[in-house]
This record gives sequence, C-alpha cells and structure tokens, in this order.
Amino acid sequence: MSAENIVNHPRLVFVIAFVLIWLAGWIGAKLSMRLHGMKEDIRTDFGVVLGAVLTLLGLIIGFSFSMAVSRYDLRKNYEEAEANAIGTEYVRADLLPEPNASQVRVLLKQYTDLRIQFYEVRDEDELRRIDADTARVQGELWTAASRPAMGQPNPVAALAVAGMNDVLNSQGYTQAAWWNRIPGAAWMLMFAIAVFCNAMLGYEAKRFEPRLFTVLPLVIAVSFFLIADIDSPRRGMIRVHAQNMESLRTGLKYV
Repeated sequence: MSAENIVNHPRLVFVIAFVLIWLAGWIGAKLSMRLHGMKEDIRTDFGVVLGAVLTLLGLIIGFSFSMAVSRYDLRKNYEEAEANAIGTEYVRADLLPEPNASQVRVLLKQYTDLRIQFYEVRDEDELRRIDADTARVQGELWTAASRPAMGQPNPVAALAVAGMNDVLNSQGYTQAAWWNRIPGAAWMLMFAIAVFCNAMLGYEAKRFEPRLFTVLPLVIAVSFFLIADIDSPRRGMIRVHAQNMESLRTGLKYV
C-alpha cells in the first residue's frame, strides 16, 4: 500500500505512527544498553541535537497541519461558490427561449443532486458512477444553453451561456481542490523524523520505562491522525458537507 493510500485512512495512520515511533524508542534504548549507555561528557551535546530535532519535528507538524486546514477551507469555499453558480444560472435560465429554459432548470436540479452525492459518497465505484453522470448532465446543460445562443446570438443569451460556463468551471475548481492533498513525500519525511526523534530519546534514556515512552508516540500519532483526517475529503471524520448545495436544492423545490 502506497503512502497516498495509507493517508486516506486516518485511523491506520494513527496505528502505524504510534507503533513505529514507540518501537523506535525501544530500539534506541536497547541499543544504548548494548553499547553500555552514553558517556556523560557527550550527553549535553546530544541533548542539544535532540532538542533541535524535536523542534524541527514540531515545526513540520505545525506546517503540515496548516496546509491541511488551508486545503479544507479551500474545499469549503469552492462548495459555496459552486452552489452560488448553480443558483445564479437557474435564475438566468429565464433569459433562454422555451423549451430550452425549462430543460435547463430540470437539468440543474438533477445536477445539484449529483453534486450533493459527490460530497457524501465514500465508495469508489459509486463515485465513478456519479462522475460519469455528472459529465453527462454537464454536456446536456451546455447543449441546452448554447444551442439557442448560437442560433440567435445576442447579449441576453450570452449572459445565460456565461453563467453556464461558471457552473462547469466551478465543478472543475472543486475537483482540483479535492485532489490537492499533502504530498506523500511530506508524510514520509514527517514519519522519518518522528521515528528518528524517539530513537534518540530511547538512546539517551538511562532506563527504558514503557509507560513514560508512550507519551511522545501517542502525542505525535494523534497529531498525524488529525492532519490526515482533515486532509482526507472522504475518509475523515472532519469533512466538508454540502450545506450550501442542500440549501439550494431545498429552495429549487419551491421554484
């Protein structure tokens, strides 16, 4: 399983992080015992290096958390923008002649339902079906809006076509935001530094106390879990809900 697949499962990230980091501390302590401990004349210098590495780990975790939150906010903003674009185009459908106007309204209702499903689905097969249906409805929407504009070009019809273009573009922006994740290389770097830090702690310790050496792995594992959860649009507990889409769909029922 690749790093990209692992971080799609926040609970798995927590378990792997905790086990690896705790084992690193245990291995460091065993290595220290085998080498008869650390000499006192280098313990101070070793502590300085350990403090610097722990600081680096804290900074990387902080930056990664900030990246995950910014991507979560971006997904929320695009969900709002997409709902606004659909609602605006629904109103602009009045600028099209019949029967195109009625067709656009019906298709926009179907399209809104598909977009809500996109935010809620977790199954990959179901997601592929939704993507295929979305692409099909997008093609029908564009045809319904652009055909009368090409037949009788005028500024009013162009406004409706421009609105439809915004609807299609907003879906692309949303999809790009969902694909924009913390890189797998960054996750590997965080794991490597965390494992190295706890191994150094175990090596520095005069005696390995399992309960005490559980604290740092637990804290780091929780931090990794939170970052992975926020950065996982479908698998995490902290997810973007289509609140604006659902509100729009409720409003369209009465129009």
